[in-house]
Amino acid sequence: PLSCARRLEALDALLQLVLSSQDAITDAINADFGQRAAIETRLLEIFPLINEIRHIKRHLARWIRPRSVPVNWQFLPSRAYVLYQPLGVVGIVGAWNYPLLLALSPLAEALAAGNHVLLKPSENAPRCAAWLQQALASIFPPEYVAVVEGDRDLSAAFVSLPFDHLLFTGSTQVGRLVMKAAAENLTPVTLELGGKSPALVHEEFPVAEAANRICSAKFWNAGQTCVAPDYALVHERQVENFAQAGEQSVLQRFPQPIVNPHYTHMSGPAAWKRMKELVEDARAKGAEIRPIGGAKASSSGSGPWPPTLILAASDSMRVMQEEIFGPLLPVLGYSSMTQALGWMRSRPRPLAFYYFDRDSQRVRGVLEQTWSGGVTVNDCIFHLPQHDLPFGGIGHSGMGSYHGFDGFVTFSKKKGVFRQSRLSGMVMDRLFKPPYPRAGKAALDVLIGKAGKRPVRRFRLDA
Repeated sequence: PLSCARRLEALDALLQLVLSSQDAITDAINADFGQRAAIETRLLEIFPLINEIRHIKRHLARWIRPRSVPVNWQFLPSRAYVLYQPLGVVGIVGAWNYPLLLALSPLAEALAAGNHVLLKPSENAPRCAAWLQQALASIFPPEYVAVVEGDRDLSAAFVSLPFDHLLFTGSTQVGRLVMKAAAENLTPVTLELGGKSPALVHEEFPVAEAANRICSAKFWNAGQTCVAPDYALVHERQVENFAQAGEQSVLQRFPQPIVNPHYTHMSGPAAWKRMKELVEDARAKGAEIRPIGGAKASSSGSGPWPPTLILAASDSMRVMQEEIFGPLLPVLGYSSMTQALGWMRSRPRPLAFYYFDRDSQRVRGVLEQTWSGGVTVNDCIFHLPQHDLPFGGIGHSGMGSYHGFDGFVTFSKKKGVFRQSRLSGMVMDRLFKPPYPRAGKAALDVLIGKAGKRPVRRFRLDA
């Protein structure tokens, strides 16, 4: 395994590469999307990445040290500690929607843990993938970090390799296939799968403030974000106020969004066509479609899709059955918090949950009654860049976690070590190994103890 000093050298090389290549990165990602503003790429990908690498560098020396833990009193004065060791070779499958961050963030954590890495960028962001291959080859030897490019067939072969750990970011449908392929090699997996992340606004929270924050997060990257709020739950008396405030917020940020240079395009014709199909399906089934600012999608079949609110959505619509992954925001009305929470709990557990409420006791109660990969209270998305919070899904939204120390642990073998002392070893040899002496049996009686005087009772949940 590489020493801490050598790992820090590798991380510094990666950091300097990203810092010195910002123009090349933003140009490549802009070309892959057709349009994504350089400032959005720097804000949403480059800054979080360099911030994370710097955090890892500051703390790696402490993380890598063996961590002493107490031993059971019966084994004193022996010692025990946890040793973090590299797993070996880690496979990383990146995603097209954040092709830099979702490739190099887990790479940095895997390198911090001392591993070698094979990286497969998404074929749906080919220019960024080409940059990753060329750039990483310029600073790392291929037996340490290598990038492979290819289509879906290569991806299928990639996840079938006997890695020591595999991290995949993508859809739930593909995640099932990845897990099945990894199971053939008993390869442990971390799956980041997304899902329909809800935003729930309590009736007492200022509705305009909630609309502003939800819409701001939703329409970053034109909604093509795994932790974007997928739909908003608002009290039925406030749906119209929310919609109007949301529209004002979006127009303040993206005047004339279809021609706005800061508004990101759909990733390609397939994504554009899917937005069209979702909108047409919702309209046919009774939803009210509100393109913000009256903007209309072009007839070209590609490019931008206008920010769109969908009111009166129902479970029969595809927009409420599938992860949207685009600039469509259904706004649903609820009659009571009990109804809203029950409605959320009846659905697959999402990657993120956003709750808007200033009452601390209610917040605590809602968090206890809901399940999600992570939570931001009174805003959206900002739990993701926190270095000391684990990031990962639950159920249909994934398994495992990474970021910061949790990423270091994910890509490490947390090896438990017990170091026997001379005194404890002699006691064990004399008392608790065959042929078992009478003193050993007596000592075991004392250690186990006698049965309590209270009768054995059946446990009841409703007691």
